Amino acid sequence: MYAHLVWFDQPRNGTELAAADFAGANRIGPAVASVPGLLDYYELRRADGSGLVIGIAETEQALHEVRAAILATELLPGEDPALLPGPDRVEICPVLTHHDRAAIYAQGVPS
Repeated sequence: MYAHLVWFDQPRNGTELAAADFAGANRIGPAVASVPGLLDYYELRRADGSGLVIGIAETEQALHEVRAAILATELLPGEDPALLPGPDRVEICPVLTHHDRAAIYAQGVPS
């Protein structure tokens, strides 16, 4: 597996966050839903609007295809590109270990 780390380091105001949420739900989400090999993604957001998106995929190629799918989308009517700055940093890393929650709980609490 591979992880795609996408950082938004700068604080974002309510208008910028609403634009990002709209884009995510109505344009980006549907585009990445069709990419084979994307397992899951998580969005982490601080109180100031900065944050991180973590995508998990079966292969590094799948993450490149996710990026291509996002970049191939066109802005929807009403989307303002000034409210949608790109990420500050992007990195792809191999996932070295994964601990299944069910397996962790199955081990029980050590005595």
